[in-house]
Amino acid sequence: MDAADAADAAFDPWSPEFVADPYPAYERLRATGRAHWYGPTRQWLVPHHEDVSALLRDRRLGRTYTHRFTHEEFGREAPDAAHEPFHTLNDHGLLDLEGADHTRIRRLVSKAFTPRTVENLAPTVRRLAADLVGRLVAEGGGDLLSGVAEPLPVAVIAEMLGVPEDDEERGRLRPWSADICGMFELNPSEETARRAVRASIEFSDYLRELIARRRKDPGDDLISGLVGVAELTEQETISTCVLLLNAGHEATVNTTVNGMRTLLTHGVRPDPDDPAALSTAVEELLRYDTPLQMFERWVLDDIELGGVVIPRGAEVALLFGSANRDPARFGPTAGRLDLGRADNPHVSFGAGIHYCLGAPLARLELQAVFGELLRQAPGLRLTAEPEWKPGYVIRGFEELLVET
Repeated sequence: MDAADAADAAFDPWSPEFVADPYPAYERLRATGRAHWYGPTRQWLVPHHEDVSALLRDRRLGRTYTHRFTHEEFGREAPDAAHEPFHTLNDHGLLDLEGADHTRIRRLVSKAFTPRTVENLAPTVRRLAADLVGRLVAEGGGDLLSGVAEPLPVAVIAEMLGVPEDDEERGRLRPWSADICGMFELNPSEETARRAVRASIEFSDYLRELIARRRKDPGDDLISGLVGVAELTEQETISTCVLLLNAGHEATVNTTVNGMRTLLTHGVRPDPDDPAALSTAVEELLRYDTPLQMFERWVLDDIELGGVVIPRGAEVALLFGSANRDPARFGPTAGRLDLGRADNPHVSFGAGIHYCLGAPLARLELQAVFGELLRQAPGLRLTAEPEWKPGYVIRGFEELLVET
C-alpha cells in the first residue's frame, strides 16, 4: 500500500466514526509515511509532530499566497464571487495575512494580550466562571456546553472588544462565529457558504456601526483603541475583531467540553486548589484531544518531506491531533491521558508567526472554568453519551449533559 492508498484508507473526515475517534487512523498515517496525498481534498496530510512543528515555522509556506502570486500564477481559481463578503472579512484578518501586513497588524493587536493585560482580566474571568458554574450546580446540572463553556469566553471577548451588554446583537456573536467558522471545514457545502456569507455581512455591519459609535464616544476597550490607530483600515479593524471573537472562543469552548468529558470518562481529576497541577492538567487536555485537528498552509516554494517533493501551489494539512499523540515526541504514553505530563510541547496553539495571540487568555479561562467545575461540582457525572458535531477541523460535541 503506497502513501496515497494509506491516506484514502485511513482518513475519512466526513465519517461520524472517524470524527468520534480519528486517532487509530492517525497512527496508521504516521506508520506509513511523512506526507500522504489525499485526493478528496487535494491536500498533503502531514501527521508527525516533528514535521508539523517545523512546517508551522517554515516561511516557504503561508496561510495565503496572494501576497506573492495571483490566483493564475499559483494555479488556483479565484474564489466564487458570491462568497466575496466572507473572503473580504477573512482575508483582512491576522489568521490569513502574511508578510508586512501580518507583521503590522499583529504588532498592534498584540498590545491587547500582554501578560499585564491578561492578568488584569483574571478577576473578571474567575468571577464569570464561578457564577456560571454556580448556576449549573444550583440547577442540578444541564448542558455544560450552553450553560458554561460557551458563555464564558464569549463574555470575556465581548468585554474586551467593548460590545455593550444591552446590545441585542451580543447574543448573536456565537451563532455568527459558528456560521463563519463553517468555511474552515473541508470542502464546505454551498449552504455552509451561504450561511457564512450572511453572517459575515451581518457581523461586519454591526461592527461598522459600533466602530462609528466608538469614534464619537471612545471607551476603555479594544475597539476604541483600534479605531484610533492610523495604520489600520476600517476593514482591517472589522476583520481583526471578528477573528478575535472566533479564535478567542471556539477553541476554549470545545476544550472545556471535550476536556471535561475526558476527565469524567477516565475517572481522574486534578486538584483544583493546586494552580500548578491544574495548569499542567489543562495542557494535557489540550494535547490529548485538541479541538483544532488540522491547520492548512499553502506551499509557496517547493519543499521536500521524507523523499516526497511537495510543489509550489500545493496545500498541506498539518494534522495537529496526530502530532499531539506522536510517540516519537511524547513517548510510549502518547496515546494515554497523563494529567501530570511535564514535558508537553503540544501544537494546539500553533507555532511560528501564526501562533495563537490569545493563548495566555485561553489558558486563564480554561484554568478558571476547570477549577470551578472541579471545586463546586465534585460529583459531576454524565447523564448521556454526547454526540459529536459533524465538523472535523474544529471538533467538539453538540452538547454535554451532566448532573451535579
